[in-house]
Amino acid sequence: MEQQASARATGMSTERRVLLWMCVLVGVNQLGFGGIVPVLPLYAQSFGVSVSAVGLTVAIYGLARFVVATPSGHLSDWMGRRSTLALGGLVSALGNVWCASATGFPEFVVARFVAGCGAGLMLTTGQIILADITTPERRGRAIAIYQGVFIFTVGIGPFPGGLLAEHVGLAAPFVAYGIAGVVSAAIARFLVTETRDLAQLREGWTAGPRPSFLSQLGALSRRVGFVLVSLLALVNALARTGGLFTIVPVIGSVRLGLSVAEIGFGLALGSAMGLIAAYPAGMLVDMFGRKAVIVPGTVTAGLSMLLFCLAPSYAWFIAACLVWGMASSIGSAAPAAYAADSAPPGLNASTMSTFRMIGDSGYVIGPLALGLVVDVFGPDAALVLAAALLGLIGLAFALFAPETYRGSRRQP
Repeated sequence: MEQQASARATGMSTERRVLLWMCVLVGVNQLGFGGIVPVLPLYAQSFGVSVSAVGLTVAIYGLARFVVATPSGHLSDWMGRRSTLALGGLVSALGNVWCASATGFPEFVVARFVAGCGAGLMLTTGQIILADITTPERRGRAIAIYQGVFIFTVGIGPFPGGLLAEHVGLAAPFVAYGIAGVVSAAIARFLVTETRDLAQLREGWTAGPRPSFLSQLGALSRRVGFVLVSLLALVNALARTGGLFTIVPVIGSVRLGLSVAEIGFGLALGSAMGLIAAYPAGMLVDMFGRKAVIVPGTVTAGLSMLLFCLAPSYAWFIAACLVWGMASSIGSAAPAAYAADSAPPGLNASTMSTFRMIGDSGYVIGPLALGLVVDVFGPDAALVLAAALLGLIGLAFALFAPETYRGSRRQP
């Protein structure tokens, strides 16, 4: 009994230490990412390209994250988690410094792809590490803390990024993001504890011949809950990039006559609400189970799309932003906890990288698919479609996904 208590205390100490440094790492890195958000369109247009070509610089970044998601899992099993994190930081730094020094638009697009590969390596491996260090009892809160830091630093990043661009030049935020990548790589290599074997030791899993990648995918595809939570992540990403980032600003500007500053303020309030809701959402996931939070959060995200569609005034627009912020905070932590619960023993890396790959595909599909709907049927139809998809996947999850952890308040 004393040995079990000692092992449990050691595990919790390791979890807290790794989580602390992962929060520092993601904070530094995402502060750099947020810094380029306000200058990316202007920097791309400085090459004399059309507005549609500017959108390519966003899509190519998402495509890179999608492409490297699964290889990130293989690398983290082969090289170790912290080495893969460090590699991601260095690749991100290379890509962003290359962006700052690009001499033409095609070169800039290639550099954005490289930067996206680095980001994909870091973000995917970060979720694998969270799965390694947590047990189901505390997983929701740990992921919520990590996501809260992520949301906060991305949200405040545009302020220092804008100041750098104004006083130094449009390329300066890319250089700053490159420096952030190097700092992130150093934190990963020297301060983050290697976690590759932690979950295996905790579960009593003994190393043996590792199944082939196709065998691992086959095992995951037979888990209905994992398939549904991955599709849920895809739909959430589709609604975020195709709905919130692409269509909502157009509705705010054209229909409500809002300025860019007013739209930005509303979206910033939504981000603040997401930060406030992050930890409480994680507590609810651990207390009442995954489905008790995932299903209402997904349906609420769909309702926020309808609120944007029907908003008659700026006050209603703000309300829709707040509802979306709360729902998106829930939609980032709870599904990741469910996916980590679904991992077969010893397969955290392949499970979380596959989950990340399917979710990231929404970042590529969303702007293209909903943009096509806007061209044919108008922006209202696109938002209604996004709301319907969120509602349908939430209903399917409620009906068919098994509960992976009932929660501390509902355990017998």
